[in-house]
Amino acid sequence: MTNFKEGLKAVKAFAFDVDGVLSSPEVYLHPTGEIMRSMNTKDGYALQYAIKRGYPITIITGGNTESVAIRFKGLGITDIYLASSYKPDDLNDFLFKYELKPKEVLYMGDDLPDLEVMKMVGVPCCPADAVEEIKSVSHYISPYRGGTGCVRDVIEQVLRLHGRWNDGEPFTW
Repeated sequence: MTNFKEGLKAVKAFAFDVDGVLSSPEVYLHPTGEIMRSMNTKDGYALQYAIKRGYPITIITGGNTESVAIRFKGLGITDIYLASSYKPDDLNDFLFKYELKPKEVLYMGDDLPDLEVMKMVGVPCCPADAVEEIKSVSHYISPYRGGTGCVRDVIEQVLRLHGRWNDGEPFTW
């Protein structure tokens, strides 16, 4: 396994799963049948902040609800893959679009649909409550559970290491 901090030096882009990473593992059902998720505002702030610092970000999720797309588009994310049936295909599309190498991507996932894509990237990470198979391939396990700041944790670590966190730029949404 690569030294986690050394791997962060090469990170030029981020990729994230939604359910269990950007949202808590619990979901709520609206009377219309739509799944409702709880998301952390600190994760949201870090996502839009990284985009403003020039880091491409993609969302790759098996979920397919318009509310997810609206949330992440509102944060400035343009590469959103909903209803992903095979995440490596969507990651490859993202890599091609931004001329990235897999080792330049940090991916955070939490469950079995993330396993193959996590094996592709340079810095696979997971929240504290990920399943064991995902923990076993992760270079870093955040101390935060999904939906409670694990995304902020990894983004902030990368940007701090690159000298891009709190670098004098305005802190606006």
